[in-house]
Amino acid sequence: MSSELSGAGPRKGSTFDAFIEYIGSFFPDLRKSLRIAKIKKSPPDYIKDAVVYSTLVSLVMLIIYALVFITAFINLLWLIILFPITLVLVFLFFMKRVDVSVSRRERRIDKDLLFAGRQLLIEIRGGIPLYDAVSHLTNDYGEVSLVFREIMDKTNLGVPLDVAMEDVAEETPSKPFKRLILQVVNSIRSGSDIAVALETILDQMSQEQIIEIKAYGQKLNPLGMFYMLFGIIVPSLGVTLMVTLLTFTGVPFTQILLWGTLLLILLVQYIFLTMIESSRPRFEV
Repeated sequence: MSSELSGAGPRKGSTFDAFIEYIGSFFPDLRKSLRIAKIKKSPPDYIKDAVVYSTLVSLVMLIIYALVFITAFINLLWLIILFPITLVLVFLFFMKRVDVSVSRRERRIDKDLLFAGRQLLIEIRGGIPLYDAVSHLTNDYGEVSLVFREIMDKTNLGVPLDVAMEDVAEETPSKPFKRLILQVVNSIRSGSDIAVALETILDQMSQEQIIEIKAYGQKLNPLGMFYMLFGIIVPSLGVTLMVTLLTFTGVPFTQILLWGTLLLILLVQYIFLTMIESSRPRFEV
């Protein structure tokens, strides 16, 4: 009897696991993304959490939809269509959080990378061995220091320094960091001067940052103009004009219309702020 009970559990779990595995087939790069984002979860566990959270959020949204539909006298049969759409969209939102975490980590690395690279160049030119120079970067540089700390941890376990650098670079989302590390690795393996290679790549990174800052300044002018127009002027004048027209036409100005207008204004504000934030350079300006 105990064997029957023990056999019933795995069959139930295996069905759910098969469902999770099926969903995971649509996200083949999830394992790599989790590793790069430093999220200590396996792909099945992360998908399970996303399924649970998205189901709970969708049920809450279903209740909100029902209350709005009852107030607005809308047929509740629309909930049959809205629920699965909301469930899928919320699930995709939770799955997209991995890419957001990767992007944030990339931004944190790029912010201090040039300064850390300059210190590495100065110490190598001063005659300090590469191992000691890299160990000095494990503090004071935020996320970059954490990455260099991973290199030192691998090296202390017996992994050669060039191999440790290459392995850590593969699991780092920052392209400039990969270029910097691979340049150092190639110099180590070819026996060339590391300082010369470092100076070349750091000068190139510095020029790229200057170009990115200028491009950001050029983007701010039209974005600021459109924000003033569609985020401030049009909403304020539009609401006043709408109230005036509805008053003269005799159409009732309901609370639903008022709340809908408020949500639209907040959505426009959020879109503009997101656009400005996303176009900002990855490093500090």
